[in-house]
Amino acid sequence: MTFQTSRILPAMLLAATLLLTACQDTPAPDVTAKAGTTPVSTAVIAAEAKGFTAGQAMSARTVYVFFDAQCPHCTALWLAAKPLKSQARFVWIPVDILNASSTAQGATLLAAKDPVAAMDEHEASMQARGGGISAGSDIAAQKDMVAKNTALLTRLGFASIPTIIGTHAQSGALVTQEGSMPTAALAALLGLQVPAAQ
Repeated sequence: MTFQTSRILPAMLLAATLLLTACQDTPAPDVTAKAGTTPVSTAVIAAEAKGFTAGQAMSARTVYVFFDAQCPHCTALWLAAKPLKSQARFVWIPVDILNASSTAQGATLLAAKDPVAAMDEHEASMQARGGGISAGSDIAAQKDMVAKNTALLTRLGFASIPTIIGTHAQSGALVTQEGSMPTAALAALLGLQVPAAQ
């Protein structure tokens, strides 16, 4: 191996590793700039974030999920949370972290008449490597909401997506998780019952 090749190979391996971990571990530069200036609180999220509800709309248990429409880990979490939707209200909050499609797709989901159905369509496309739903028209207001959600995520001190924030169903303690998890682990984090099929 020549000197030049020995320097290029590690650089290529590093680049591949960063691409594979982009959703969960690699923040955009502006996301970390002002991290942690607001204490993590479900009250702050409820007051400031703009998202859509999946699950029991009137549930006393609310779980907030910051997600990027282009994130495959977020797709996995969307699917993992579905079996728990009878036990909690999941509020999905789109942010703009990964690429140029993130804002437009997140805004399109917020603007949808049935955002849960739109999210199902979007995530099915993501699973099939189709890139997700097409951006809607007249979504400027929703794009502003996505930008504000992203700023809030930063102020709360989080740099990865998905980010889960809620309270434990039994203890009432604040719980947070950066990154996706399977249904059983998500239920344990939130103090919910694991569905029998799991």
